[in-house]
Amino acid sequence: MRNADPRTLHYKLMIMAKEGKRRVEVVVISDLHLGTYGCRADALVAYLKSIKPGVLILNGDIIDIWQFKKHYFPADHMKVVKHILNMLVKGTQVYYITGNHDEMFRKFENFNLGSFKIVNQLTLSLDGKSTWFFHGDVFDLVMQNSKWLAKLGAVGYDGLILLNSWVNHLLKAVGRKPVRLSQRVKDNVKAALKYIDDFELTAANHGAKREVNAVVCGHIHKPQMRTIETGKGDVLYLNSGDWIENLTALEYNNKQWVLHHFDVSTLENSTDADEKPDEATDALIGMNSKDIFKLMTQEFYGN
Repeated sequence: MRNADPRTLHYKLMIMAKEGKRRVEVVVISDLHLGTYGCRADALVAYLKSIKPGVLILNGDIIDIWQFKKHYFPADHMKVVKHILNMLVKGTQVYYITGNHDEMFRKFENFNLGSFKIVNQLTLSLDGKSTWFFHGDVFDLVMQNSKWLAKLGAVGYDGLILLNSWVNHLLKAVGRKPVRLSQRVKDNVKAALKYIDDFELTAANHGAKREVNAVVCGHIHKPQMRTIETGKGDVLYLNSGDWIENLTALEYNNKQWVLHHFDVSTLENSTDADEKPDEATDALIGMNSKDIFKLMTQEFYGN
């Protein structure tokens, strides 16, 4: 399967926008990290407003509970929650697959409320092909053996993303192209490249053992779509990337997966004029992160 040209996808998006939201059978997004400085909630909201999925799979690290003590949860982040809730109301089936940054939700596996379900992993049959969805941190030895080290790395990554935003702001002011500092670090560190390759091979091999046709992950913030040969046959490996740097989603339509890259240039002409006032949402936006988190979890605790 070949990767689609992001420019072609954007062109189709603009054409279909005149006819209404794009209908997509399955959409997978992961690693939103709501509650962190790096989350591109503005871009994510614009993307969610452009689609009408039958199934939305949130593949882990949606709310970054590790960073929640910062009391940072701005209005744009709450808009993401609002749009997902709107999708639920309008009939979209939403699966929340737990990740390592939102691992506290794992104790609520199989919680089901209407069209919303929390799971630790998910297997679906798409046009007769078995597809296994999971976040991917189970393969991360750092996470399994040194959680404190992983959390320290997460804090450092969030700081680097914040620094990157300042750098890009200055570059834009002088007419220069933006840069992605963390991506440069990853691309120039052999250990990081080996980790990504090992992760993809491990995911594919486990998929082959489970006799599935495809595996869909998140976790490593590396969007990818490629077929991997294993000792038990070929497995399609898919990774939905993230909404911090790559701004990517996986879309399934007409028996085919596409890796969609959001075009940030569309944000310059975007408007929220079509947004109707929502008293409940406005009330949420006015809360601090501690109150928001309590409200989000009170349904699970039953109080």
